Amino acid sequence: MNEQRPLPLPAIWNMSFGFLGIQFGWGLQMANMSAIYEYLGASESDIPMLWLAAPLTGLLVQPIVGYYSDRTWTRLGRRRPYFLVGAILSSLALIAMPNSSALWMAAGLLWILDASVNISMEPFRAFVADLLPPKQRQVGFAMQSLLIGLGAVLSSALPWLLTHFGIVETDVAAGGIPWSVKLAFYVGAAVFFAAVVYTIVTTPEYPPTKEDLAERAQAPGSFFRDVFHGIANMPLVMRRLAVVQFFTWLALFCMWIYFTPAIARTVFGGLPGTVEYQRGLEWGGVCFAVYNGVAFGVAFLLVALAQRGVPARLMHRVGLLCAGAGLISVGFVSTPEMLLVSMAGVGVGWATILSMPYALLANAIPPKQMGFYMGVFNFFIVLPQILAATLLGPVVQHLFGGRPIVAVMVGGACLLLAALALSWVPEPKAAKSAPAAA
Repeated sequence: MNEQRPLPLPAIWNMSFGFLGIQFGWGLQMANMSAIYEYLGASESDIPMLWLAAPLTGLLVQPIVGYYSDRTWTRLGRRRPYFLVGAILSSLALIAMPNSSALWMAAGLLWILDASVNISMEPFRAFVADLLPPKQRQVGFAMQSLLIGLGAVLSSALPWLLTHFGIVETDVAAGGIPWSVKLAFYVGAAVFFAAVVYTIVTTPEYPPTKEDLAERAQAPGSFFRDVFHGIANMPLVMRRLAVVQFFTWLALFCMWIYFTPAIARTVFGGLPGTVEYQRGLEWGGVCFAVYNGVAFGVAFLLVALAQRGVPARLMHRVGLLCAGAGLISVGFVSTPEMLLVSMAGVGVGWATILSMPYALLANAIPPKQMGFYMGVFNFFIVLPQILAATLLGPVVQHLFGGRPIVAVMVGGACLLLAALALSWVPEPKAAKSAPAAA
């Protein structure tokens, strides 16, 4: 491995800028997919299963991309070829998604979109650890959190902004996916591609050393053997973070699936196909924009605190507690404006969720396996989402009496459990390089 040099903040901004586009794609999906499914005729109990595309594609794609990006070197670099391929495919899927004419078409496009986003996203986590020395990685991941927040704010609020400022007319009677959503997805495709290309152009990668080239010239190992060996030998920090990630992402999936339909019913008093329900859906986008906007602002604070040596674990615990309190409070809110206060708490947690677990992890895993272990770490994000997608529908229908607001509050309780589990995660020191076979 090349010796990593400290980089100035503008260079860290450039290497992270692609996450603005990646999160623009994610933000449009998170804020609008449940509504798109309902516009195309899905029932509320069907929606969690239709969301399975995101966790399943992440489970399959991220470890594979991480494993092979550790072993890649081309004229474009090591991680950057994956950035570019993922950006092209994601942009095409974003353009096609709002033109879905049937439920099966939207579900299929979501699989393609999620697979493509994961191709770009996974190497970005390893990219920061590749280029920054251990003392700057916390700053690098906090910078990613800042740009993720900015991208998510713009994408989540975009349909509401297009309607509110009269760029697109509200037309509930016409049925189908509103033009505000369609135009937002088109804008998202352009932003996604442009942001990723900006990082590719402005941020070179370290060339491989003679040692790296000699290792690549040897006979390749077995992918499945290396994967199982790597999982069996995960660092202690990674194993304990797995519990924190499980409860965290179970909570987030509860929010992403049910928050918008829940407030459309409980706060706005609407049913699918009514003006009140559409207003609730658009306000849900505003709420998502608020929590992402707060995360954007908090990310500046995280960068400053990281530069001053405040422990990542402490910042993450505070964030999880704020987010848990925010989601639980949604069940007691009766006005749209008060929802924004609840989502501000979620935003504090979202800022740390996007950065601090990776800062804790990056210094605990061998540098030559950075991409692989970042991909494996994604298991503990997607497995709880798969669990939620398969069980939440029946649970909400039969145990919660068809009230999605209860699922949102259960998500808040899960975040409090994640904060408790974080107590068992040690603050790691930088790991030494290990043999590439794992």
